[in-house]
Amino acid sequence: MNEAADALRSLDAEAYPFKADASTYDGVERFWTFTQGLGRPLEAAALNVGIGIGGAFVDNDLEDELRLLAINVTGTVHMAKRVVQHMVKNGRGRILITSSVSATLPTPYETVYGPSKAFGYMFAESLREELRSTGVTVTALLPGATNSDFHANAGMGGTKLGGQQKNDKTLVAKQGFEALMNGIDHIVGGDQKTKRQVLENRTTPEPVKAARQAELTQPQ
Repeated sequence: MNEAADALRSLDAEAYPFKADASTYDGVERFWTFTQGLGRPLEAAALNVGIGIGGAFVDNDLEDELRLLAINVTGTVHMAKRVVQHMVKNGRGRILITSSVSATLPTPYETVYGPSKAFGYMFAESLREELRSTGVTVTALLPGATNSDFHANAGMGGTKLGGQQKNDKTLVAKQGFEALMNGIDHIVGGDQKTKRQVLENRTTPEPVKAARQAELTQPQ
């Protein structure tokens, strides 16, 4: 966290790091209070926090899965509520909500993660329509598998998906930023292969997609 702030400051940007637990009500409120304490209007917000859990649903710990939902769903809605009310009052603002390509297909062995990202995608699209005449835009970012620590942290480093070549995280971030600034409703983050996958997911039967995804995500 502090390293990221230092990197931004090295580019002559202002940065104010703050650590909070996005899985708790108090954690989200503390972060929002900190943001408001900076004493400036919020022009753009990236609701990007999220975690994943790999493995079979029957084996995974319930507390871990409920924490995932608390971060990916509840925490996102909570922060969005504060951000939206602030921006609508000011008559302007841009919001980026990070979903995932996983929102477009069943995700066996990521059985709770995928649905949490499907929620984020539809939440963003729904909120965008509600705010159409307010001066506030909402953009959904759907990254494909990206070269970050995500899969390792989710316990999926040993899966086929974990070992595959992934999209460049700098490219994905750039695509998300440009879509946000241009007021686009959603953007698939990644290369052309990733974008084609999402197009194919619109017409491929769910059982076919589920079986194909299971081959990539099932623990070896």
